[in-house]
Amino acid sequence: MPRATPDIPNASMADIAFLLLTFFLVTTTVANDKGLTLQLPPPPEALPQDLEIKIPERNLFKIQINSFDALLVEGDPYTGSMRELTDMIKMFIQNNGLDPESSESPIKAIVSFKTDRGTTHKKFVEVLDAAQRAYYEIYASNLGVTADKWRDIASDPDRRVEYNKSREGYPMNISIAEPTKVGG
Repeated sequence: MPRATPDIPNASMADIAFLLLTFFLVTTTVANDKGLTLQLPPPPEALPQDLEIKIPERNLFKIQINSFDALLVEGDPYTGSMRELTDMIKMFIQNNGLDPESSESPIKAIVSFKTDRGTTHKKFVEVLDAAQRAYYEIYASNLGVTADKWRDIASDPDRRVEYNKSREGYPMNISIAEPTKVGG
């Protein structure tokens, strides 16, 4: 009589595989990518085709960066520091119509930011940080605190009233235009 070959029972293999899969799905952490927190505009097809908004030149603070990371601020070459750029933006926003060449009010003031396709990410982020820093410093001064203290207030959900009060009348109007193509 021939001898039977031993068998490995595999009826519960599917159950074991399912339990292992569930274990690894539950215990694995998924990397949470962080990036720039920007509110993107609606896609062009979502906007009315006859929409045309006229913004007076005096309400635009124009910053341009070319593909060599050289800045133009208000049409003039800029070689100053990012700190000085932040101060210029703050003066523009808080002009309140005093200087006829500058913004009429903080609500109407727009910081317009345009780059070329060859602009480095580092320079883009430096200039964007300078523009946002100007607003954060204004918000902090509205509450009579430092910018660091204001960031603590902004991140604390229990202090929403203070946060909203600091931003009152000063919307963060930063317009980031689509980059222009360089070369071919």
